[in-house]
Amino acid sequence: MKINPIVVFILFLTLMVSSCKQHQEARRPLSQSSGSFMKKSVERNKKLVAGEEDLIKKLMKSNPDVDYIASSKGYWYSYDTENEVDTLTPKKGDVVFFDYEIKDLDGTIIYSQLELRPQIYYVDKEDIMMGLRDGIKQMHKNEKVTFLFPSHMGYGYHGDNKRIGINQPLAVSVSLHDFKSEEEYKKQTETKSIPAVKKIVSDTTPQVAAPLKKTIPAPIKPKDTLK
Repeated sequence: MKINPIVVFILFLTLMVSSCKQHQEARRPLSQSSGSFMKKSVERNKKLVAGEEDLIKKLMKSNPDVDYIASSKGYWYSYDTENEVDTLTPKKGDVVFFDYEIKDLDGTIIYSQLELRPQIYYVDKEDIMMGLRDGIKQMHKNEKVTFLFPSHMGYGYHGDNKRIGINQPLAVSVSLHDFKSEEEYKKQTETKSIPAVKKIVSDTTPQVAAPLKKTIPAPIKPKDTLK
């Protein structure tokens, strides 16, 4: 009995289509499981944020004399020193000069101001703590502000892999000294470098700058015409 090759080919295609359908149906539970995992993850994060916010609210209640302000970004802050005269605040394209210190909610210093040293920050152009990125833009010159950041505004679920733990809310005190446009800052740094060059040149050629002494010619004696 001869087998028709066309029939064999049709049977082969039928088996392939059936196999593909089985594979597709087998993936459905995985997709459903993935969606369920994401939903649980979101709920877990909401509980985590709510728990951190409760800790921050407890801290604020323990300091009734301090006036805390709620930010629309999900953090709180208070003024240690407020500048009520100036109206300008840093914006993108500015360079900010500030100091800061990081503590936990119990007031224990994690990073001191001395360790962190004076900071020069190009607004919205450098990668810094999310809370600071927004908080600095709310400040005026010569102000000191204490920010209370939930972990998602700080270093998040991984911490900084050094002293800041996972999901750790932070109290960050910031002293903003000054800010100016990048263009102005660039001009100032270029101007400051010019005197140093001139000084080197003058030091290496001191004789050029030395004043010339005025010489008075000696009186001419009359020639003796007698022999």
